[in-house]
Amino acid sequence: MDSFWAIFSEALALIVAGDADLIEIIGLSLRITLTAVAIACLIGLPLGAMVGAFRFPGRTVATVILNSLMGLPPVVVGLIVYLALSASGPFGPLSLLYTPTAMVIAQTILVTPIVAALTKQVVEDLHLEYSEQFASLGVGPLDRVSALLWDARYSLLTVALAGFGRAVAEVGAVIIVGGNINHVTRVMTTTIALETSKGNLQLALALGVVLLSIAIVVNAGVMALRASAVRSAYA
Repeated sequence: MDSFWAIFSEALALIVAGDADLIEIIGLSLRITLTAVAIACLIGLPLGAMVGAFRFPGRTVATVILNSLMGLPPVVVGLIVYLALSASGPFGPLSLLYTPTAMVIAQTILVTPIVAALTKQVVEDLHLEYSEQFASLGVGPLDRVSALLWDARYSLLTVALAGFGRAVAEVGAVIIVGGNINHVTRVMTTTIALETSKGNLQLALALGVVLLSIAIVVNAGVMALRASAVRSAYA
């Protein structure tokens, strides 16, 4: 027990002191994760909204595919991206393997189906309320999707949060395509795995505390925004 508290104290000391390696790893993690989530939202939000708002041949198949892709095994995604970016792969000449860009690509592939599938459900439920009004006003497809996305914006913050949670906690895919290279592609999750195996529990625990803190702060921010929206609606 004494050993645990000693390690915990040293981990907190690293955070309070703003350890340079710690800050570098956190900064890279957030840049990669936020970039991947932003790209995933740009693709997944309109895709999910279109599947949720419209009836078309193959819609059921599209829904099944989106729901299935939510459970993509990270290591499989990492392997596919690795093969695509390797020297013998179709994108080998771009020299993206073992770079932050490769990690963004892998995380985007993992997060986009989650964003699209959850958006589809949110928009589908909302569209049931507005379908008759849209039909009576003759609202076009693009305007309909835009209106639904805007009206569901606070619920979609939770969708983006789910994508962020998946991306920031990812290990398997990013370690395959990034290589966990020090000062280049070493992020919080891969560092925790590496440092724990090396016995450097102080740094691993410090990063774990930061990772949990980020999740709590993001959740609190989304809840505050949604509560503000509810108050505004009833004001």
